Amino acid sequence: MSRLYNVSSSPHVRSRLTTGHVMYDVILSLMPATFFGVYHFGFHALLIILVSIGSAVLTEFVFDWIAHTPGTIKDGSAVVTGLLLALCLPAGVPLYIPYVGSLFAILVVKCFFGGLGHNFMNPALAGRCFLLLSFSGVVADFSVDGMSSATPLVDLAAGKTVNITEMFLGFTNGVIGCSVAALILGGLWLWVVGGITFEIPVAALVSFSLFVALFGGQGFDPLFILAHICGGGIVMGAIFMATDPVTSPVTSTGQLLYGAAVGILSGVFRILGSAADSVSYAIIISNLLTPLIDEISVPKPFAYRSGAQTGIGQDSGEKKKIPRSAVILCVITLIAGVCLSGVYQMTKSTIEEQQMAANAASYREVCPDAEEFAYDDELSAAVEALGGEVYGTDYGKSYINDVIVGKDASGNVAGYVIIASSGDGFDGTITMSVGIAADGTMNGISFTELHETAGLGMLCGEDEFRSQFSGVKVDKFILNKAGGSTADNEIDSVSGASTSSGAIVNAVNAALDFYAANIQ
Repeated sequence: MSRLYNVSSSPHVRSRLTTGHVMYDVILSLMPATFFGVYHFGFHALLIILVSIGSAVLTEFVFDWIAHTPGTIKDGSAVVTGLLLALCLPAGVPLYIPYVGSLFAILVVKCFFGGLGHNFMNPALAGRCFLLLSFSGVVADFSVDGMSSATPLVDLAAGKTVNITEMFLGFTNGVIGCSVAALILGGLWLWVVGGITFEIPVAALVSFSLFVALFGGQGFDPLFILAHICGGGIVMGAIFMATDPVTSPVTSTGQLLYGAAVGILSGVFRILGSAADSVSYAIIISNLLTPLIDEISVPKPFAYRSGAQTGIGQDSGEKKKIPRSAVILCVITLIAGVCLSGVYQMTKSTIEEQQMAANAASYREVCPDAEEFAYDDELSAAVEALGGEVYGTDYGKSYINDVIVGKDASGNVAGYVIIASSGDGFDGTITMSVGIAADGTMNGISFTELHETAGLGMLCGEDEFRSQFSGVKVDKFILNKAGGSTADNEIDSVSGASTSSGAIVNAVNAALDFYAANIQ
């Protein structure tokens, strides 16, 4: 009896390849992009990576301890999730962003669905999408150490010229893992060791390129297509995200279909959508399509008959079916994506007209004596010379975006409107029109973009705060956090919103300095 054999569940043929081995291969393949990101963006990028990984590992450890499940942190999957999420983030985000993102990715998307192998979408991408929806102003701000917040992809969408070589190497603004060269190097190594197959990355990149060529408006222009490939997250998504074995199809045919879906959806969102880069959403939607793709691509066993016996000694009478909830979720997601893209296209011109009207109203508010507004070539050249970078060294992350000259009915200069912005807002960028009369007296400020905390930072938009900038002639304002200011150059901070108040004062001071240097 001691020599009886026990028949265990499949697989019966075992391999030395383990989950941990695969995960550590992925980690190693991401090292080129990680090292380059830290080199390019500095120490804060390293802190983001460490916090993201630490949060992912700690969350999984605590969940395993509370749920009394076997510890799984040694397999390296949590490290992969934290590292991938960090590489998808701008290098200037506060450290609570990677912490919250990794916590959501591990706890909600992975652990709540049964752990590794049971998640229905890529945890790192789900964490990034969660951050984009919850902290859009912070996660979409790419300004780091004086670099402009505009990424090459945003410039490309605006019709500007971009440097493809710098984009390929990674010497541009963007996420920490923005070096396409480093990502391809790591992806090739991962392919050589068998960590991924070529079907998904190739299908995704080819279908994306074809969509950009057909609908991007530039035809089959190689430089235009390369710029789109090197910009945004399509390369990282195609190589490291879409190839997640848990959420991607199992057959070569299915992987080709899946990769094509990723590429086409990325192209739809890139060209027709409102966001410059939505590869994350494209991959998540494709994750939801995986059960359907597997159903139509997995070959039927030889001699398979519908309704044949599927158990031992019994007829189950059931066919393998895709869960209804997965089908419903896929359909809803696809319909919602198409509807959102369509609504954006239909309302795009209206939104632009409303924005222009709002800007004109803002100009009139801070330059009330003007009958018309016009551009001055010399002042426009001075703004262009700034290159979109942070203005000066004494005004935080303040930018001078534009200058408009206000003229009275006789054609004389009535004042100037300087469009200034600050990236130091508590919840994103603050943009305002700063009105300065012809004699240098401040006419006031008017906000065109203010998304601070309700009841705190948003109080900066009230007259009580804004009126402090009107009717005074100073060289520079000083923020008074204590309140009770009596001097013309002192601005009382909004109680509980010193960050927002300080960002506004810095932007106004940058406008005053530009006025003194180029107009006065």
